[in-house]
Amino acid sequence: MKKVIQYNNLPLVYYIYGKGIPVILIHGFAETNSIWKNQTEYLSNYCALIIPDLPGSGDSLLPDPSEKNLTIETLAESIFSIIKNENIEQCIMLGHSMGGYITLAFAEKYPEKLRAFGFVQSTAFADAEAKKQTRIKAINIMECYGNYAFLKTSTPALFADAFRKTHKNVVDELIETGKFFNTTSLQQYYYAMMQRADRSFVLNNNKLPVLFIMAEEDIAAPLQDVLKQVHLPEIAYIHILEKTGHMSMLEVPEKLNEILKNFINEVK
Repeated sequence: MKKVIQYNNLPLVYYIYGKGIPVILIHGFAETNSIWKNQTEYLSNYCALIIPDLPGSGDSLLPDPSEKNLTIETLAESIFSIIKNENIEQCIMLGHSMGGYITLAFAEKYPEKLRAFGFVQSTAFADAEAKKQTRIKAINIMECYGNYAFLKTSTPALFADAFRKTHKNVVDELIETGKFFNTTSLQQYYYAMMQRADRSFVLNNNKLPVLFIMAEEDIAAPLQDVLKQVHLPEIAYIHILEKTGHMSMLEVPEKLNEILKNFINEVK
């Protein structure tokens, strides 16, 4: 079911599938709700999935994308507006990549709304200086050549080497999603990620169950970085995916589905 509400006086779109405990899946950079397509049918047998298009993605609009004032906190507030609209008391929230940053910002401000939360290949750490410089370079490339040209170059590296070679159609399909993004929206996302705070303190001694999904060949959320965080919460569920890059939803959907289903069933 597609639903549309107003956030900052602009349409915010989200989809609901199934019944049961609410589970919010938050997509990452240059993605839409469709990134979870391999999870939707399977997981909706165990919960009520709520999958938004973040402001600036899919059918959700971003106000004044050229103002360069978007924050991760603003994106977290968009998720809160959905929760209010659905009268949700508590939910499980899971975010991929940038979606993990949003999940953690939400957990900092609205912990009472969460029964559990987790990261599908994301991190609580802020960008290191080298990462910020990489993002600035990407912003400039998009300014000169457009977001589609940038994504054609950057997206393949998000996949594990073997998968990239044998599933070119999957990689190309994700790249084609980039055609429908406003370049300034993607630039805004990068500014927001560059400016986000280190939120490892939110994990430290957190009493909620926290899911960590990592992958051996993930260059965006490196395994060794995320492993430094898994000891922080009191209850941690830890999974390492072998021969997988940053896009487990597409690379190993069956494995990811099983991990997510088990986590949902254990904490609901």
